[in-house]
Amino acid sequence: MTKKTALYNKHCELGAKMVEFAGYWMPIQYSSITQEHLAVRNTAGLFDVSHMGEFTFRGEDALSCLNYLTINNVKKLEFGQVQYSAMCYPDGGLVDDLLVYRFHDHYMMVVNAANIEKDWEYIQSYAKGDIDIEDMSDKITLLALQGPQSIEILQKLTQTDLSAIDFYWFVEGEAAGIKAIISRTGYTGELGYELYVDTDDSLRLWEAIMGAGEPLGLKPVGLGARDTLRLEMKYCLYGNDITQDTNPLEAGLGWITKTKKGDFIGRQALLKVKEEGVTRRLIGFELAGRAIPRPHYPVLIEGVKVSEVTSGTFSPVLKKGIGLAYLPVDRCKVGQEIEVDIRGNRAEGQVVETPFVQK
Repeated sequence: MTKKTALYNKHCELGAKMVEFAGYWMPIQYSSITQEHLAVRNTAGLFDVSHMGEFTFRGEDALSCLNYLTINNVKKLEFGQVQYSAMCYPDGGLVDDLLVYRFHDHYMMVVNAANIEKDWEYIQSYAKGDIDIEDMSDKITLLALQGPQSIEILQKLTQTDLSAIDFYWFVEGEAAGIKAIISRTGYTGELGYELYVDTDDSLRLWEAIMGAGEPLGLKPVGLGARDTLRLEMKYCLYGNDITQDTNPLEAGLGWITKTKKGDFIGRQALLKVKEEGVTRRLIGFELAGRAIPRPHYPVLIEGVKVSEVTSGTFSPVLKKGIGLAYLPVDRCKVGQEIEVDIRGNRAEGQVVETPFVQK
């Protein structure tokens, strides 16, 4: 049965177009994807991303377990710091990309909504020792306030000095009188904060943020604009740009792959990839004119199919079609000409520098 977040009724009241996504009814848009996208780039937008999964890790072996499960070095985390990471299968393929939070007495892993059950089972199959892992996904509401005005809006509601929170750090404080984890992270490339609260406080926090932000142009934003925003920044989406058939090195995630930290799941396979060299890389491309690439459209070089689009959209900022695809390593240079087959019509394009929108 499709689940509902604690804010489902609010989204319906606001006239959101609701769709089934990762097992949840989620708002895809309230007004238009373009309007919501530009609100985040220019002012601010508020997202309900409560469908994401949260697992807590406690016990003497929590750190060693997390360091074995993930490819980044959890031992480098300081109290109050967040780390972008991923889990791999033994063959180096990606299980999921994720965040790890370090608290004083425990850790929290935040995973993609579509992978909650899979990730949970995978973690359970490897966890051992003195460790207590709990799935908190249904007990937590996660709101993302993103955009250049986000700090001014949220500062009205909290005594926490938001300017003192660095990128990928968090504090435990209050917002609108509600106990919250306030994290300076996001999936849009803009200044922003993610707030984790008890589900019982969901509506009160949503309405407090909207009330504080509406005079500054704050808009509710759905998953449609969340996708176009992340793509302009070349942030990977699991299931599209990274899957169990891709490894982090070819996906441009070598910077979080710490093979020198000690053993972790997939390390030997990734060391072999490093030694032999990747055969393809994930690149960004743009198309000429008004052509719009979509996932699975064939990508051709000199008339020969070499790949297919993993993510594609029309960029509201650049006003052109942009996308991601894996290309052979000798065809990845900026300026490489490509074609995308769009329902039988070939659109010309080229490899470009990413992120598409420079922040």
